[in-house]
Amino acid sequence: VQLRAAVVGAASHLSSLRATAGLALAVQVTAELHALAMPDSALEVRVTSRESIDAFSAHGADDVEILLRPHSGADFRPLSKGASGGELSRVMLALEVVLAGADPVSTFIFDEVDAGIGGRAAVEVGRRLARLSRTAQVIVVTHLPQVAAFADQHVVVSKGADGIVTSSSVTVALGRDRVSELVRMLSGLDESEAGAAHAEELLAVAELERVAGR
Repeated sequence: VQLRAAVVGAASHLSSLRATAGLALAVQVTAELHALAMPDSALEVRVTSRESIDAFSAHGADDVEILLRPHSGADFRPLSKGASGGELSRVMLALEVVLAGADPVSTFIFDEVDAGIGGRAAVEVGRRLARLSRTAQVIVVTHLPQVAAFADQHVVVSKGADGIVTSSSVTVALGRDRVSELVRMLSGLDESEAGAAHAEELLAVAELERVAGR
């Protein structure tokens, strides 16, 4: 009887800690999502405790579920059912930024994390990816110059054909070549003074973020 009481007490204490941590995590991640072009979204961490001690596990009495409301008027649904690919990538990014330093994962790969966004929101995505890269390796597939400018290394993947064979090549954009690639991403033009000025401005913003993180 005493052992059962001790187990129930420990499980109850753990449930309380989880509920408190879940609420704090949801608030912080929701704030990150608002900055990542999901202004009406909200994250919820739902902790449901089992009543019977026979249903307890080595991890306690709880079932923990992360739910997302992607926009106002929508219901909270499990991430696997309530988020598009781009939204799921942004939720993952927001979670990892909030948990930076506490997660043992050493490499992250983001594809379409910038889907459906641009302008200031894209800059914020780039900024947060840069912050995440302080504690892990981050690989990002992007078509947005606002995101690419924050990379420590900018790799360009291109496709070519000689009439018989189609092949892909990978090159690292450095110096003026990187500026030219950002100009191409910005305007589709190979040569543009206005585009070059904008590209250099993006790189300067990214460098400030890099210096701030040292």
